[in-house]
Amino acid sequence: MMAFVSGKHTASAVGRPGIVSKLAVVEGRPMTKLLLIEDDSETAEEITAELADCGFEVVWAANGIEGLDRARSLRPDAMIVDRLLPGMDGLTVIEALRKDQVRTPVLVLSALGAVDDRVRGLRMGGDDYLTKPFAFVELIARIEALLRRPAESRERILRAGPLELDLIERTVKRGERVIDLLPREFRLLEYMMQRCDQLLTRAMLLEEVWNYKFVPATNLVDVHMGRLRHKVDGPGDTPMIHSVRGTGFILRTGQKI
Repeated sequence: MMAFVSGKHTASAVGRPGIVSKLAVVEGRPMTKLLLIEDDSETAEEITAELADCGFEVVWAANGIEGLDRARSLRPDAMIVDRLLPGMDGLTVIEALRKDQVRTPVLVLSALGAVDDRVRGLRMGGDDYLTKPFAFVELIARIEALLRRPAESRERILRAGPLELDLIERTVKRGERVIDLLPREFRLLEYMMQRCDQLLTRAMLLEEVWNYKFVPATNLVDVHMGRLRHKVDGPGDTPMIHSVRGTGFILRTGQKI
């Protein structure tokens, strides 16, 4: 039988906010650390128990202010954040972390399931959005999917061949030439530089750069990529951005793939 959680239910007692699941260490091996920010204790208890059974280390915070503090101090591998929290709402927590350049993947939980609500959650910095009630198997699958994504660089400077991108100053240079990018172009180049010499499909780019959870019939990626390529690959430069017909794009640094 598939287990569901709605936010109001019974569960075995786990403890107090801030508690770490009892399965924090298994045979001396480090475990994936998750931060759960959820004000409903029963929901938190069930989520914690299910995730612990799957081998995750779970730290629970019961309000937004405590959750933000723990996110900054613990640097978990991923976070599960309820949208409606006391003290500071979940989207404000996520927005504050993104302004601090904390790129920990975040799954937003909420009973607000309208399209506008989901879109706002993603645009505020959430990486995925799951509405209540939900099945535990889906929650776990979504967390596993977030953890499979390439880790965002925690360094201030990204480098790929002659390209240099400053995540704090939001500047880009190719050699000594400064490249002026619009915000979406900057995010697109940042994503590509974190995955140099990898084929990136249009579907991947739409999901990761534009936060689409479906693939619309649009030339949005091609239009932005054309503008970005024109700026990155100037006259006389060795081309770095390459298209793969019918598939996607590659940022080549000169290495063979």
